[in-house]
Amino acid sequence: MSTSETSRFVRVSVELVVEIDDAEAVIAAARSRIAEHAEDGELDPAERAHAEGAVTEDTAEALAYLVDPFDLVGEVPGVDLQQASWSSERIDYDPDSPDWEFGEDDGDGDDEEVDAAGHSG
Repeated sequence: MSTSETSRFVRVSVELVVEIDDAEAVIAAARSRIAEHAEDGELDPAERAHAEGAVTEDTAEALAYLVDPFDLVGEVPGVDLQQASWSSERIDYDPDSPDWEFGEDDGDGDDEEVDAAGHSG
């Protein structure tokens, strides 16, 4: 691919730390989403049983089942999502720790940071 062909592609990196204050609500929402997918024929009975077990046992897995990167850009005009991957895991979090600085994994410094209100800076 030439530079002009590859310049159309943009990698968007998002890192979120969320606090789950109602694990049962997250699990119930994930189980509901699984039921919807099963009704739509997207999951066979074995896949449904596996997914229900996973989201019931692990709140992080339930959250990962509910978060969908396609939702982030699905309504953005002129954008076609080419590839996405995501995961979630339980972590020890201390917001005052210097280990939790956002952007520390950024390699080239060309990334534009955008705050929750959508302002770049």
